[in-house]
Amino acid sequence: MNDISTTNRLESKVRSYCRNFPAVFTKARGATLEDEEGREYIDFLAGAGALNYGHNDPAMKEKLLEYIEADQIVHGLDLVTEAKQAFMEAFDSRILKPRRMRYKIQFTGPTGTNAVEAAMKIARNYTGRQTIVSFTNGFHGVTLGSVAATGNSHFRDGCGIQPQGTAFMPYDGYMGEGVDTTEYLDKMLTDGSSGLDHPAAVIVETIQGEGGINVASKEWLRSLEEVCSKHDILLIVDDIQVGCGRTGTFFSFEEAGISPDIITLSKSLSGYGLPMAVVLMKPQLDLWKPGEHNGTFRGNNLAFVTAQAAIEEYWGDDSFSRDVKKKGRIVRERLERLVDLDDRGILSARGRGMMQALDCRTGDLASRISALAFERGLIIETSGSDDQVLKCLIPLNITDDELKRGLAILEESVIEALSEIPDEAAEKWAEKLWMEVLA
Repeated sequence: MNDISTTNRLESKVRSYCRNFPAVFTKARGATLEDEEGREYIDFLAGAGALNYGHNDPAMKEKLLEYIEADQIVHGLDLVTEAKQAFMEAFDSRILKPRRMRYKIQFTGPTGTNAVEAAMKIARNYTGRQTIVSFTNGFHGVTLGSVAATGNSHFRDGCGIQPQGTAFMPYDGYMGEGVDTTEYLDKMLTDGSSGLDHPAAVIVETIQGEGGINVASKEWLRSLEEVCSKHDILLIVDDIQVGCGRTGTFFSFEEAGISPDIITLSKSLSGYGLPMAVVLMKPQLDLWKPGEHNGTFRGNNLAFVTAQAAIEEYWGDDSFSRDVKKKGRIVRERLERLVDLDDRGILSARGRGMMQALDCRTGDLASRISALAFERGLIIETSGSDDQVLKCLIPLNITDDELKRGLAILEESVIEALSEIPDEAAEKWAEKLWMEVLA
């Protein structure tokens, strides 16, 4: 049982999650997974953010089964289908119009990276300029265009060629507290001798997921929008991982009050884990020629069905949003408690909404906690430049009992992992960190 030898024998070395969570999973419901031995796991991974509404949501499953049973269109390229139009009507009436947002919708290939590629093309074609500004620790995908805007060398080194067309600027907090990095960007754009070519666009995550749950402040995001407007640069918000309710509002930037020129969405947009991605662009940017950016699977009708069901089930009023924010506070309070229990000052917590994290300073410690948690029945991944951050991507509709059990397992695992660090090692570790700060 739980024999993964076939995977080890046949699947490429590129596989990753199955290395950290070596089990054969067979069933899932809500925030709980089950392996072939019948063992249950609380899911704090949620498909890397693709399962904001958990596994096999009953309302979505019912609509999906009805659609398939009726022999309706599954694959349709970008032909007009009933499912597509119904999704667009629901998205417009329940998501865009209540927020006074007016955007054209482009259905790209079904992955987030394809949406980012399309967004960059739109910006470059509209402005006639080439450079895209991205930020330190940003992650936008691994195809050639999007990986060029991704900061982590682990992903960039896999290209085989030098990524091109982007320039990197420091993200909020990257230069330390009290440093407004948008002022630095403004200076670079103002100075004709800075070496920064006039960009077509700036692409940003309001919370850097893969980068380690680095949270941009509302003030920083508003300042970034002002800099873009001042210099006639388009603002692209990559909401692929932190959108669709993850922060407590449907779009992660709503509380900042900004109005991006282009928005990318994927992951939890379908609601059910089915592949789906879109680009939202302000109408004047829609200069595409027919078929200029296309893909065989740019019309996933099954995803349209579940996406419409998700919108109607969870976004008819603000009750779901309030519940997400409440659960986010519960998670943050529990993480802060772990920080308080750590008398050696190793841990720190950060995040927003249901995008919360525990910084463990090193990848070794974070990975050890993740492994101990898996042994106890909790799946939680690491992120950050050195995988030093435990990332809580909990299904937003997790039950109170599942949340309580998952957080208890996390706490037990953290305490055990910290107890394994000898005092002498911790002292040397703290001394090294302090010297790095002084440097």
